[in-house]
Amino acid sequence: MPACTVEYSVTSQWDTGFQGAVKITNNTAAVSSWRLGFDFAGGQKIDQGWNAKWSQSGTTVTATNEGWNGTLGTGASVSAGFIASWSGSNAVPAAFRLNGTTCNVDTEPTPTDPTEPTDPTGPTDPTDPGDDAVPVLHVAGNNLVDADGTTRRLLGVNRSGGEFMCVQGRGIFDGPVDDASVQAIADWNANTVRIPLNEECWLGLSHIDARYAGANYINAVKDLVSRVKAHGMTPMLELHWSWGQYTGNSAGCSDVHASCQKPMPNMQYTPAFWASVASTFKDDPTVVFDLFNEPYPDRATATTTQAWQCWRDGGTCPGIEYEVAGMQDLVDSIRDTGARNPILAGGLAYANDLSQWLTYRPTDPAGNLVAAWHVYNFNSCSNESCWNSTLAPVAAQVPLVAGEIGENTCSHGFVDQVMKWFDDRDLSYLGWTWNTWDCSSGPSLISDYDGTPTAYGIGLRDHLRSLDG
Repeated sequence: MPACTVEYSVTSQWDTGFQGAVKITNNTAAVSSWRLGFDFAGGQKIDQGWNAKWSQSGTTVTATNEGWNGTLGTGASVSAGFIASWSGSNAVPAAFRLNGTTCNVDTEPTPTDPTEPTDPTGPTDPTDPGDDAVPVLHVAGNNLVDADGTTRRLLGVNRSGGEFMCVQGRGIFDGPVDDASVQAIADWNANTVRIPLNEECWLGLSHIDARYAGANYINAVKDLVSRVKAHGMTPMLELHWSWGQYTGNSAGCSDVHASCQKPMPNMQYTPAFWASVASTFKDDPTVVFDLFNEPYPDRATATTTQAWQCWRDGGTCPGIEYEVAGMQDLVDSIRDTGARNPILAGGLAYANDLSQWLTYRPTDPAGNLVAAWHVYNFNSCSNESCWNSTLAPVAAQVPLVAGEIGENTCSHGFVDQVMKWFDDRDLSYLGWTWNTWDCSSGPSLISDYDGTPTAYGIGLRDHLRSLDG
């Protein structure tokens, strides 16, 4: 048997670049750290990567473990990915070396590279499920249930900031995310925190300030996930802002970068983003994934049918300049890592339209797909008649989570109606947003990160506190 095996694959490719992946399997004695080396033969250049520290000198590429995935037991595997440029040819590397040992050949293993650092205690994985109070959820019929089969509702808040601060060069989160500020969320009797993310910051693209990108960004997200769990709450990670130039109807910005909400995800970076996020958290089944904040391909396409087809299948969508990644592409990217975490998918019209969600829902081999919906007082589907006709049929077949509820009135009369409708059907909802903004310009739940509510936020706070457990 080879001392180690490496599976190398090109998962997607375009004119000037490609996304690659390696799966490393250690067939000898356990190691507490690893370093993979190989040589490109076609002039390829690594741009960025995930699940490993990637570097390149000339044609030689080196990937070393992160602090949380260094241990490789006998027979254990680890996967990492990267985005690279290429021209002329994209030849597969001929040989791979793990800690100095040549892989994929039947030879006696050589000793571990003495330059490799060792940690006798082994690395600590911050994504370890840890706190038993945080349930491991899965889909059972139209409910989310825990390991005992008890139905669970996701009730809580959004913690905005991770989607915009980094791309604006101002930091990673908007306001504190320390233990005290997370405790303040838990004090509202919340059991879930939705954390918006930016794909360019996570992937560490070159135009993002390095202080807020790549490993620094990922580690900050992992730390927040750990704090959310430490207070007994479910972390929900969602892609909010993404790459892709869109200048059509309802464009939020003309920038190609992830500086606003785009109508759909893109094939160039979003599958890589979700592959990396899923690989990071696949061993922590308490984390929930939300594919894409608020799709609106219906604003670009000529027909609703075209919009739903774009939503599910991606590709070349009418009115959208870049190649679209459909919801099926993103589900596949997550499941290909082995992650079985629950996945939320929001519908059209900024996730406010679920009218054909059941018809076009993507296939999930893990059977853990959840419908996501957003509603504000200014949305089209903002009354009980619409909820009864379009939401109720979806909720009868799959779990339904209102990932964002809110209003721009500095009051809570509208969200009170939403919460009652969802309470009557044992459904889930999360208030937008746990940030200290002006509640009339953007629905802000708090005026201070100690949990002091705004006139709008007091409605959610008092209601959550009135619920059992």
